[in-house]
Amino acid sequence: MSIDATTRQAYSEVDEFLEMIDDYERYQIPEKLREYFKKEKDPNYYKGLNPNIPIKNQGLKEETLAIIALLNLQYWCDDEEEKERLKKVYADNEDKYYKYMREKYNPDDIFKKNQTEKFEESIKVVEENLPDVATYKEPIWKQVVSKIKKFFNRVKGVINGE
Repeated sequence: MSIDATTRQAYSEVDEFLEMIDDYERYQIPEKLREYFKKEKDPNYYKGLNPNIPIKNQGLKEETLAIIALLNLQYWCDDEEEKERLKKVYADNEDKYYKYMREKYNPDDIFKKNQTEKFEESIKVVEENLPDVATYKEPIWKQVVSKIKKFFNRVKGVINGE
């Protein structure tokens, strides 16, 4: 399985984060996992984390934050009540994200939306190609010919006794 560039950059950020924390917390993470992050990270990517700025304000990738949250739940959180609270928060966030994605990419709604948009677009095209009846004016020569025809039709009617 191939790891994409974004994931490798996230691993770089996680590795950098792990290097910033104190030894006690770092060594709570299994050595194999720490080595995996080191081995699979993007060697050309460096975020430049600042230990004086809160982690949420560092501009880390979502994938990085998810990995750190998992590490926190799995290795650093000792209180069982806190673990349960975090699991509930993570599950709620997952549900919200799933609902958002379902609403945004619901196949039924996308089809309806596309059909409505296509129909409205078709109406606009037809309306744009229709002549504007209110401003259409018959050319003068046609008006003159029409009046002459009406005149001769009246004269012809008078002669025929109509």
